[in-house]
Amino acid sequence: MAEFTLPKNSTLTPGKTFKAPPDAHQVRRFEIYRWDPDTGENPRIDVYELDIEHCGPMVLDAILQIKNTIDSSLAFRRSCREGVCGSCAMNVNGKNTLVCTKAIDSYPGTIKIFPLPHLQVVKDLVPDMTHFYAQYAAIEPWIETQTPAPADAERLQSKEDRAKLDGLYECVLCACCSTSCPSYWWNSERYLGPAVLLQAYRWLADSRDEHTGERLDELEDPFKLYRCHTIMNCTDTCPKGLNPAKAIAEIKKLLVERQQG
Repeated sequence: MAEFTLPKNSTLTPGKTFKAPPDAHQVRRFEIYRWDPDTGENPRIDVYELDIEHCGPMVLDAILQIKNTIDSSLAFRRSCREGVCGSCAMNVNGKNTLVCTKAIDSYPGTIKIFPLPHLQVVKDLVPDMTHFYAQYAAIEPWIETQTPAPADAERLQSKEDRAKLDGLYECVLCACCSTSCPSYWWNSERYLGPAVLLQAYRWLADSRDEHTGERLDELEDPFKLYRCHTIMNCTDTCPKGLNPAKAIAEIKKLLVERQQG
């Protein structure tokens, strides 16, 4: 049987433990991934015992409380705290999510927090999103037209055409779905991944866009699109309740329809 091991400099090591004060009443244990590229040391797991009596209800509130009152060196991204910006995507107890939308009480026992999987780590809980955003830019996520714009009006849609964008436009590009996809782990240099393909279909489905053929030409590729094997991790983990797998299937359907004339 094949055995796979991590390089020595990637092996997790035990880190520091920060005990709760003796008078704490509602103590929860958080195990958080830590790595600082400037130290040359292996990544480690630091343990924080936090009195959530003095903390907001969400996992992000706990992370902020840890940074503000226990360990100011902890690095992570966050912005809106409303599930809109996608900045605070992390892996919590083995599942990708937006930590601003997940209640501490929804996790029994120890809460284990890691950066999004299978991305390079900048520091601690901060993943490198450079490649992900480059793939997003490659699909040209804006309306492409050939006809001139109306002189005195916007390009309008019917209510029915507008409804076709529901379940697509809500994507906040948090990358939870793409980084939960094994096909993306193995082929991320060529496979666009669930998030970018959902965004690609959002523009294919937009009645105002007039570059359907060119968009399909770009996607008709053994790796860009067809590395999807309908594993469904993307749909299961999406914190916005979207269905990237369905959007990918719709793209494949459009390509088949085009081939059949």
